Amino acid sequence: MITRRNFTAFSVAGLLMPRLGYAQDTAMYDAQMALVFGQRAEYDRALDVISKRGNLDMVAGLILGLRYTHQPAASLTKVLRHLTGHMADQPWSQWNDWMLWQEAHPEVVSHASFPDFKRQVFMSIDPEFSDFLKPEFITAQAAKIRLEEIAWGGVRKDGIPSLDAPELVGGTDKKAAYLKDSDLVFGVSINGDTRAYPLRIMGWHEMLNATIGGVPVALAYCTLCGSGILFETQVEGRAKPLVFGSSGFLYRSNKLMFDRQTDTLWNQFTGKPVVGTLAGSGIILKQRPVVITTWKNWLANNPETQVVTLKTGHRRNYGSGVVYAKYFASPDLMFPTVVDQSAHRQKDYVFGVRAFGGAKAYPLMAFKAEPIINDQVGSQEIVLIGDAATRTVRAYERSGHSFARNENGDLVTQDNRLWAQS
Repeated sequence: MITRRNFTAFSVAGLLMPRLGYAQDTAMYDAQMALVFGQRAEYDRALDVISKRGNLDMVAGLILGLRYTHQPAASLTKVLRHLTGHMADQPWSQWNDWMLWQEAHPEVVSHASFPDFKRQVFMSIDPEFSDFLKPEFITAQAAKIRLEEIAWGGVRKDGIPSLDAPELVGGTDKKAAYLKDSDLVFGVSINGDTRAYPLRIMGWHEMLNATIGGVPVALAYCTLCGSGILFETQVEGRAKPLVFGSSGFLYRSNKLMFDRQTDTLWNQFTGKPVVGTLAGSGIILKQRPVVITTWKNWLANNPETQVVTLKTGHRRNYGSGVVYAKYFASPDLMFPTVVDQSAHRQKDYVFGVRAFGGAKAYPLMAFKAEPIINDQVGSQEIVLIGDAATRTVRAYERSGHSFARNENGDLVTQDNRLWAQS
């Protein structure tokens, strides 16, 4: 928990002292610390000092302070409006509002003391966050994402426990009877090893570490953005596969996972290390195909599949539709990020293709009207076959062919040749 500390003239005795290159300007560090840890008099004085200084480099510290201060937020918001030019009649009063402003203004460079201030705040929530936020890794030069946009997701390090080689049974085993036909699963098949990982279980864990078909992999599921991505975890130059967990941090409403060997933070969406020892290493985790579909469809098409049982080693309510039920039912985001909603709503499901030197997103509902889409990404011709009802989309290289369904529902090319979808 965030705890108050007694400040006298912004003294930081007993706390880690500034050490990120601003030794000649500790006043702004002290002022930021007073926003969160100071008593009322120190808080008011800090706001006065920041306001009179009149520099945008203190906005990030004010925004962080707005989320965690114990003091009246209205006076802090007033200073934010003063520095940024947002007048009092504009609805900019919440932390979410100002995080959106911050994301939209990457040109604003924070004071050199901000990384250490943010580190102190996060360490007061969970001392183990220091594993991720070592001073040498959180400078603007070292980090590959803006530290200002890293947000605490509400849990501590490993507060969302990973699934590490969970128990598996055959799809018709009695231990698999807990699954409903309509339950969605992540379906994976590597070298003949076929498995299903139900979303009703993965939603509680968000990370799976396993070896499938002899290939060490991690299934990273960000519930907040609905993305499940399967990564190979054996990377060049490392003797053993990486093993991943959930850090408790977010970047633009997307989880930051971490590897247990180096405590480097990784962007779940890109498979790139962004803060820590491996940031800047050039490593990009290789992706493997994974499909979302209903348990009924997956089992029918893959009768040899194995599936995770309820014996996970954790006590959770794994019922259908339980995990994140309110979040999925709402049009609102839980954490702020800038989203262009001119064409689609911010939580509409899309299927993304990122390859061949390009990237495209296909709204899931597009497959309701047209279940087969012939298209091109970069220089590569592809065909997408989708089912909006089951959230199932698969993309294939089409090598000059054009696909459609004939009157019998069979998949055919323009020369009326039959094709099997696998």
